[in-house]
Amino acid sequence: MPKSKRRIGCVGYGHLGQYLIKRVLEHPDLELAFVWNRTSEGLHANVAPELILKDLHKFPEMKADLIVEVAHPCITQQFGSVFLQHADYMIGSPTALSDQQLEDTLRKTAVQHGLYVPSGAFWGGEDICKMAHRGTLKGLKVTMTKHPSCFKLQGNLRDLNTSIKEKTVLYNGPVRGLCPLAPNNVNTMAAAALAAPNLGFDGVQGVLVSDPSLTNWHLVEIEVTGLTNVETGCTFTVHTMRRNPADVGAVTGSATYASFFSSLLGMLNNLQD
Repeated sequence: MPKSKRRIGCVGYGHLGQYLIKRVLEHPDLELAFVWNRTSEGLHANVAPELILKDLHKFPEMKADLIVEVAHPCITQQFGSVFLQHADYMIGSPTALSDQQLEDTLRKTAVQHGLYVPSGAFWGGEDICKMAHRGTLKGLKVTMTKHPSCFKLQGNLRDLNTSIKEKTVLYNGPVRGLCPLAPNNVNTMAAAALAAPNLGFDGVQGVLVSDPSLTNWHLVEIEVTGLTNVETGCTFTVHTMRRNPADVGAVTGSATYASFFSSLLGMLNNLQD
């Protein structure tokens, strides 16, 4: 007996949403349940009319097995708990979880259905998570560097970013304080905070850098600190640099698209095992 296709609902139709929908439609084991977007521009030309959901409150009628958010953190704030009552939920904007009360609520709600965060541009997440659970992760720093036009910032960071002429550190501190100021740009940092629960949003250090000379790349630098050998004084460290091709003005680097879809497939495979 052939296995039934998993039905995927997509909330958001930006560049990443369009990529995911295309891959879902091409995959033999997946089926598109619905697509919702804040505006319908472009939807009708590429999505079958019966799959376009105009009112997100009516999502239960579309009977999705998994709902994927690739729109904005406000979707999780407004609909996260309700989504989890009907389907598994993958949060593409995990900066929403910097709100501790919201994270606690979603974790409590995720009983019959699962709550998932894709790795996206976060490199080495599984190993970092293992260290955190072993108690050997002592420090985690994530530095993200992009062209000024790639940022969608709030408050004082937006003002600072519009006036820079050279490479400038916009923020250096706990990830929790940065997420509300750069909700679309630091999902990698939020994923790091979730992968390192012993440090969390308050213990993981985030550094946001705006560099006008960086016209072809998004840079993600990850620095891990582990235990120190008491006899030698040597400390375990890992330092990675991810150079993600990205055009000027692009919020998401091109390599992140495939990584996101791989996370989706990996989650579905784990559910079937």
